[in-house]
Formats: sequence, structure tokens, C-alpha cells
Amino acid sequence: MNFVMKAALGGATKDMGKMLGGEEEKDPEAEKEKEEERQEALRQEEEERKAKYAKMEAEREVMRQGIRDKYGIKKREEAEAEAQAAMEQASEGSLTRPKKAVPAGCGDAEEEEESIMDTVMKYLPGPLQDMLKK
Repeated sequence: MNFVMKAALGGATKDMGKMLGGEEEKDPEAEKEKEEERQEALRQEEEERKAKYAKMEAEREVMRQGIRDKYGIKKREEAEAEAQAAMEQASEGSLTRPKKAVPAGCGDAEEEEESIMDTVMKYLPGPLQDMLKK
């Protein structure tokens, strides 16, 4: 319909639109109020959506827990915590610790600091070692 009017009237459509009750001057305060109402409606919808999904997730967790209880399955976090506690308990009284319990930089540093010359010196006969040390 707008296309027909534009084609028939040429460039006078802006004035005709105002006369026919089309675009009127808008109040900036009214626009601001409408925008605030729209933002509030969006916030409210988002809160409702989050509440809905939180409720659904709680229902799912109840169902999951029922299945865990039925089959004797432990939660992933609980199983990991028990494994960590068992590893710590096993290494408390032991002289040797598991590799994961050794802090970084401990133990292997001596081997890395050893130079090539020291390694060669180990394999030379005694008199040659004495000569090279001097």
C-alpha cells in the first residue's frame, strides 16, 4: 500500500503520511518510558526462564540421585575426593611417594646439573682422571 502511494504521489508522501495520521512527533519522555518498560519486561522474562531451568535441573538431580542410590554409584566429585584421600593416606607412612606427590624440581635436579665432562671422567681409568683433574 505504501508503495502505491509513493508511486502515485512522488516525493510528497512524507507530508501525506502526517496528514493521514501516520508519523507524528514522538515525545522523548514517552520513548524513554517505553524503553524502560521493555527492559524491565526482558529482565523479568530472564528471571522466569532461569527459575524454570533451575527447577528442571533440581528435578533432574533428584532423578539422578535416585538412580545412583538404586545402583550404588557415587557422584563423580565424591569418587575423586575418595581417590585423593586414599592416595594421600597411602603416602603418609611410606618412604616412597607416588610420582604425582613429588613436588616439581625435587630429585632429578642433581642429574641435570651433572656436566658432560663429569660423565666422561667416570668412565676413564684412574690415572687419566688424576691427570685431567690437575
